[in-house]
Amino acid sequence: MSAVGFVVLFPLLGFLILLAIGKRLGDPKAGWIGTGAVLASFVSAIVVWLSRLGNEGHPYVLRLFDWFSAGGFHANVSLRVDGLSVAMILFVTGVATLIHLYSIGYMKGDSRYHQFFVYLNLFVFSMTVLVTANTLPLAFLGWEGVGACSYWLISFWFERPTAASAGKKAFIVNRIGDTGFLLGTFLVFQHLGSVSFSRITAGSLNLSPDTATAIVLLFFLAAAGKSAQLPLFTWLLDAMEGPTPVSALIHAATMVTAGVYLMARLSPILALAHTADLVIAIIGVATAFVAAMAATAQTDIKKIVAYSTVSQLGYMMLGIGTGAYTAAIFLMITHAFYKALIFLGSGSVIHSLDGEQNIRKMGALRKFMPITTVTMILAWLSIAGVPPFSGFFSKGAVLENAFGDSPFLWAAGVITALLTAYYMGRLVYVVFYGTPRFEEVTHGHDPHESPSVMTIPLVVLAAAAVLGGLLNLPVGGFGFLGSWLAPVFGTAQAAYPMSTGLKDALMGTDAVVALLGVFLSWRAWRGASENPALERKVFLNGWYIDAFYDRVFARTGTAVAELADTVVDQRVVDGAVTGVAGVARLVGGAGRKVQSGLVRSYLLIMVGGLIVMLGYVLTVAAR
Repeated sequence: MSAVGFVVLFPLLGFLILLAIGKRLGDPKAGWIGTGAVLASFVSAIVVWLSRLGNEGHPYVLRLFDWFSAGGFHANVSLRVDGLSVAMILFVTGVATLIHLYSIGYMKGDSRYHQFFVYLNLFVFSMTVLVTANTLPLAFLGWEGVGACSYWLISFWFERPTAASAGKKAFIVNRIGDTGFLLGTFLVFQHLGSVSFSRITAGSLNLSPDTATAIVLLFFLAAAGKSAQLPLFTWLLDAMEGPTPVSALIHAATMVTAGVYLMARLSPILALAHTADLVIAIIGVATAFVAAMAATAQTDIKKIVAYSTVSQLGYMMLGIGTGAYTAAIFLMITHAFYKALIFLGSGSVIHSLDGEQNIRKMGALRKFMPITTVTMILAWLSIAGVPPFSGFFSKGAVLENAFGDSPFLWAAGVITALLTAYYMGRLVYVVFYGTPRFEEVTHGHDPHESPSVMTIPLVVLAAAAVLGGLLNLPVGGFGFLGSWLAPVFGTAQAAYPMSTGLKDALMGTDAVVALLGVFLSWRAWRGASENPALERKVFLNGWYIDAFYDRVFARTGTAVAELADTVVDQRVVDGAVTGVAGVARLVGGAGRKVQSGLVRSYLLIMVGGLIVMLGYVLTVAAR
């Protein structure tokens, strides 16, 4: 069981080696060392998983050392091994390994090649700390670690003002969510006397519904920041300014999955907070729909995929809010496969077209990039939920539980599923079919398929996206993931009694909706590169949500800062200081007139003073 320590140690070791000698190693040796470190972590995760087979119901805690104490507050560094943490480290390190391998080719020739892998290794280390931590403070350390790494990687090409701005935006927006994490931790300690997940699980039944609701909503604020939920999702769209492998790592295996994981980890408390559950479900499905509508009009290939991630995260939160924790984790895992594939496939296209990201300047790439084309189509069918691809089973599990909780939530989720199949079909048809529109981008040269170091991860991820549904098939005896996670969620998991006929009808509806979305995208985009009637400006601008924030918060904050600078600082603060100096100067000026240096003037003043004193004494004596 101590292998869990190596899961965390190997990425940290890779980070330290690359930090020390990575620049000397250069391209591609630094990339291979970074990839090897994460691969070793993945192998260690497999060892941990094998050691847990048949022993899922007994969590194991590897206590390393005491961290700090303050009064009755004690925190230690200890790693938790249970079904949830094992599932997380397997897909985090596995997908991250493929992204590292892809980056060896994608980042070739970059002036800061080794530094990129320094950040990637630290990113994976922080995520493994987060998902294996047995205490909230240690989880917060990993939480902040992924936040810091996202800042460095999003703004990796900081020479671009947009990249530097995007990195700062991600960092600042997530600080809002971090407030909820800290306050939630304090509230947990106040009522349970511990910040250990072991104690939280055991003591959650002692919490009142109101206290549980407060704790859940505070942690959901944190999750809304990390996992890009309304109203804090705008940072994830600007995060596209980073290199494409960064986008894949953030969207598939690290940063944005942290919030969903945190809420699932706190499931014993969520089960007591029914009002908070409803809030999470509503915000989740609203996020999914709003992002899906925005994706239908985007022209930047990475922006389409970014909105897609926001939408899929909304589905995961819908699962959390309806008590379908296993379904949410199932969707998280399959989403990691096909979303990493979509991003890396998009990166392959961008790499072939010398950095071009506008889908209207692409077209007919299937003739030049057959591997990328096929894998992207498989990713599209997976995320669309077409049977028998993985998304059909994972998204269907979330929608089934949503129906059991509220038909309204289910209906909103089904409409979003239709939009998902449509906008991803739009991307595939505009980019890979139709007529070539890339001449001005490639300057007469034909696009080319990416090197094998980039296409091998595409093929592996495509296989995972197709077969990922096998992890938890909704038929007797094949629900492996559900059985694996059952001891973690226990009675917190919601159970909605449904007849076999109703379940079959819901699955049939999912399949019909997915195929309908595929058909609509074919009808609308099989021979077109743009369609103003379908690409509404309001959706292209993301419902103007970011513009609203800019006007209300950013510009207002700037105006207040300028007012403080020109009026408060210069006139009030500086005015008070200069006023004191002016009074001192006036007093000094008057004193300077008295200090003439003439003896006769001083004698005259002395005589005058004596006369005044004598007059005063005689007057007082006369009384």
